[in-house]
Amino acid sequence: MRVRFFATAVVLSGALFATSGCTAATIAENPAVTVTADLGAPLAQLATLTDAKDYSGLVRAALPTSGISAPAVTPDQVLPTTVISHDLSGDRSVTVESTERVIAMDISGSIAATIAGLGLLDSLVARDISTTFDEAASLPVITSNAHTVNSEAILALRPDLVLTDGSIGPIDVVLQLRDAGIPVVFVETSPSVDGVAELARQAAAALGAPAAGAVLATQLSTEIEAKISEIAGIVPRGDRLRMMFLYLRGTSGVYYLFGQESGSDVLIGALGGVDVAAEIGLEGMRPMTDEAMVAANPDLILVMTNGLASVGGVGGLLEARPAVALTEAGKNQRFVEMDDGEILSFGPRTVTVLDALARAIYAPGSGS
Repeated sequence: MRVRFFATAVVLSGALFATSGCTAATIAENPAVTVTADLGAPLAQLATLTDAKDYSGLVRAALPTSGISAPAVTPDQVLPTTVISHDLSGDRSVTVESTERVIAMDISGSIAATIAGLGLLDSLVARDISTTFDEAASLPVITSNAHTVNSEAILALRPDLVLTDGSIGPIDVVLQLRDAGIPVVFVETSPSVDGVAELARQAAAALGAPAAGAVLATQLSTEIEAKISEIAGIVPRGDRLRMMFLYLRGTSGVYYLFGQESGSDVLIGALGGVDVAAEIGLEGMRPMTDEAMVAANPDLILVMTNGLASVGGVGGLLEARPAVALTEAGKNQRFVEMDDGEILSFGPRTVTVLDALARAIYAPGSGS
């Protein structure tokens, strides 16, 4: 099951680098550029950097649309159906009688996006805060900024089915929904190429449409593997970029490093980078320390757009965490940002996310 995220306040001493002299007044940010994915234009045609480390500044990786492609025909469903739910108390059989009112929730919005990719978007009656694609915009939100479940909001929607992966909670509240008689199915996947396909299969099975899940799983696996191979073709020879994913929530004082099994390691690997958090042995999601940041010394830092904004942009981050300013990424203000609901969304948009990030990292000059 995916690593669970607990958004608790982070307290960092900062004493080691308190005299570095970085302030908001002295940090001048380079102009940001935006680079947009284009699946119709091969990466090989880009004017890529000769040396991937030879760039300074913030680049925003964007998708051409926040929509989800879906099959032209709604898939057949066979209900009731019985599936296995992989929750904390062990595997349980869950019978789903109806999918007219479905709630899908996880930390990255991947489950809802997958349901949309199956062609079953009309089943959804609510969304989590990470579900940001266009077609779901009008749905009511049932989680908060801290990815906390609002049980009252869920119960008020009278769902026939709740699909989740355990990455948001509190988990006791989710289990209370099950105890209240709502069919709750925990999918068990990993943030990876194989996990994208498995999520398609498991979500489709819970919705009574296993054939559609098999089709989508094969399609996504093929497309993602092809994109990873295409990216490998534009990675400059020589030292690969040392990358790190930094999760920021300045209003709560949250600064997290994402390591192995967080999803960022898979993302960085697909982009041809070296995951420096994994290199120093960091697993899951851990509060950032000055020592870990300096030891990792990334060339490039990946961040979520709203997270970076919450700390006052690149300048605000370097002021608040002087240790970041001492890394190669900090010295060159080498950051790549992407919308919160997209960058770690392992699902139907993964191939487009990878395309946008690859362009932002290796061909920032193609942006505006």
